[in-house]
Amino acid sequence: MAFADPQTVTISGVTIPLPRVSTQGDETIYQSADSLTQMLASHDQGKRNRHLLRLNASKVTSDPFRPTENVEVSMSCYIVFDVPIAGYTNAEQLAVYTGFKTQFTATSDLLITKLLAGES
Repeated sequence: MAFADPQTVTISGVTIPLPRVSTQGDETIYQSADSLTQMLASHDQGKRNRHLLRLNASKVTSDPFRPTENVEVSMSCYIVFDVPIAGYTNAEQLAVYTGFKTQFTATSDLLITKLLAGES
């Protein structure tokens, strides 16, 4: 079963459509028309099952070493579910994720704000 096509992501109030551009095995890539934003979903099954959802964002900005030149920079943000083959139902996995998400989105994403500032 596949995700809806296209996917969308909203960054700084701008909604970016991400149509599916590649499906190969257990990996699907969704990408913006300008190729600056990309979402990847993949699965790796073995002794443990790993499910990955990753957002890659790029932008063009001035080079800090050569301010008259522009350079493309990128960042990624992703979540990985690493679960044993047996022992956790999908509902239990979702419950763990929901608890985690509730923790890091509480108080206007304060935990993530502190993490990005180097706190631990």
